[in-house]
Amino acid sequence: MDTVLSVLTPIHREGYRFIAIFAAVTVLLFLIGEPLGWIGVILTLWCAYFFRDPERFPPENPAAVVSPADGVVQMIENAVPPPELGLGDDPRPRISVFMNVFNVHVNRVPATGRIVCQAYRPGRFLNASLDKASTENERHGVRMETDGGQNIAFVQIAGLVARRILCHLEDGQRVEAGERFGLIRFGSRVDVYLEADMKPLVREGQTMIAGETVLALLPEAGDGAEAEPEEEKAGSVSQTGQ
Repeated sequence: MDTVLSVLTPIHREGYRFIAIFAAVTVLLFLIGEPLGWIGVILTLWCAYFFRDPERFPPENPAAVVSPADGVVQMIENAVPPPELGLGDDPRPRISVFMNVFNVHVNRVPATGRIVCQAYRPGRFLNASLDKASTENERHGVRMETDGGQNIAFVQIAGLVARRILCHLEDGQRVEAGERFGLIRFGSRVDVYLEADMKPLVREGQTMIAGETVLALLPEAGDGAEAEPEEEKAGSVSQTGQ
C-alpha cells in the first residue's frame, strides 16, 4: 500500500467537485448503455488527472525567478505590462507559458517577496496562443516586489476553453518562490513580466516545470554571473516533475 500511495499524485481541492460530477454522470451513462459508461470512466479519470497537484522543489538560489506554470514557452518578447498594474508604459521582457489540457494547472509564485497589488480584468476568450490574448482576454494580473526591490508581474490569462481563473493571493502578502497561488480551468497561459535589465534564461519551445524551471535571475545575483543553461535541466526534470 505504501508503494501505491507513493506514486499517487495529490488532487487540488478545486478538483473534487468536478470529479464527483463526472463520476455521477458516468453512473447515469452506465444506466443508459455500457459503452457510454466506459466513456464516462475515461473522462472521469482525465478530470482527476487534470486537477493533479504534485509537489515541486524550487531552486535554493534566492535570486531565481521560476516559471509560474507548467507548459511550453510560447513567446519571449518585449511588451508593455497591463496598465492596471501600474508598471508604466515601457516595454519589459515578457515570457509567456502556454498550458494545454494535459499540463498541471496549479500556478506558482515566480519569486520571493511581497504582493503589491492585483487587478482582475474581464475580457474575451480567444485562443491563448494568440499574441493579442494578453490584451483582449480575461485576465488576473499580480504585481510583486522582490526582496531585492525589483518589481515584476505575472498574469493569468483565460483561453478558448479556460473559463475560470482562480487566484488566492492578497495584497501585502509575503510569498515564497514556488508557492501555490491559484489555477486556471481548463488550459490557458501565464505571462511573466521581468524588469528591463533581466535576461531570460529560457527559449521559445522549452518545457517549463512550475516552481522549478528558472526563467531569469534577479539582478543582484545575476549581474556578471554565468548561469547554468536551463534548457537541459528543464528537459530532465520534465520527465519526473508531472
